[in-house]
Amino acid sequence: MKIRQLALVGGVTLALGSQFTSAASLDDVMKARGLTHKDVLAAAKTYVPTGKRDEYLAFSSGGQSGQVIVYGVPSMRILKYIGVFTPEPWQGYGFDEESKAVLAQGNIQGKSINYGDTHHPAFTETKGEYDGRYLFINDKANPRVAVIDLHDFETKQIVANPLYKSAHGGAFVTENSEYVIEAAQYPTPFENEFVPLEEFNDKYRGGVTYWKFDNKKGRIDQENSFTVELPPYSQDLSDAGKGPSHGWSFTNSFCSERYVGGIERGRPPFEAGCSAKDTDFLHMINWQKGEEVVKAGKAKKINGMNVISMETAVAENMLYLILNWKLVASVFNIFPVEVFSSEETSISFLIRGLSVTIVLEYFESK
Repeated sequence: MKIRQLALVGGVTLALGSQFTSAASLDDVMKARGLTHKDVLAAAKTYVPTGKRDEYLAFSSGGQSGQVIVYGVPSMRILKYIGVFTPEPWQGYGFDEESKAVLAQGNIQGKSINYGDTHHPAFTETKGEYDGRYLFINDKANPRVAVIDLHDFETKQIVANPLYKSAHGGAFVTENSEYVIEAAQYPTPFENEFVPLEEFNDKYRGGVTYWKFDNKKGRIDQENSFTVELPPYSQDLSDAGKGPSHGWSFTNSFCSERYVGGIERGRPPFEAGCSAKDTDFLHMINWQKGEEVVKAGKAKKINGMNVISMETAVAENMLYLILNWKLVASVFNIFPVEVFSSEETSISFLIRGLSVTIVLEYFESK
């Protein structure tokens, strides 16, 4: 009985197939399939014939798959799954010695971490324009950044941040790929020791890390990377200055209320506590000045990372905080000509522009 049913289904399929293949024109196919001209136009706009290439390639974070997905535009065909933070048996990633070694670079405090939550891929840039040489991707679940070589679409390096416990705010690239920017999402004790929440304001810290990228080797240089210590609230997404604002980076924040506890301690929910105030902060950081501070020996080593304290950053005039709408979701564009930093708040769709030139003139006059 099962064999006959399968044969019947196959017969129907063949019959339908012959109906379409025998159609003499596009109108015949449209009529047979019940398609409108609008349907056919939509299909034609995305169709890429066999043997031809898409005009663009898109690189998307895979989220909790821990990978990067590459697809063509306009066809939207998936062309490649790039293994990054998670072993993938079907393509051998994490099972040969080379890729095992790459995954091992992402171990944290001696423990193998074979899962990830990828967010925010970023290309290398030259003069503020994508150059397509390398791709960086962060791991939100574990504070790591990976380097993918776009010559062969393979992960070459993983670095683990020795200070953070989570990092949603990565990866973002400076104008000529000098640094890859990664911000801590949640404050944490940098020393990797348990500290009770009662000591939150004193011993928990946020931060923005600048991973030095060696453009010749195509690898992150951990020894010459550094982190700017920030107050104990959540720093998140960033962008780097271009043109007149080259040398600066911009990082948004939320929960400057420094709210902890929540319903577990009989208090309002975390979300309510983190939106009590009307403003949070935009961080303007002069990373070029940060380089000088590190070279001058004014940074301290914590877990092997060069750390510029808040006090030093303020004294060196390399850190400014600008009042901002609360819960800003992103610093998502830096315009090299008008030098505006645009932001979008996560609780509304309002957008504002900030003239970096005017802001710098103001600070320099003080």
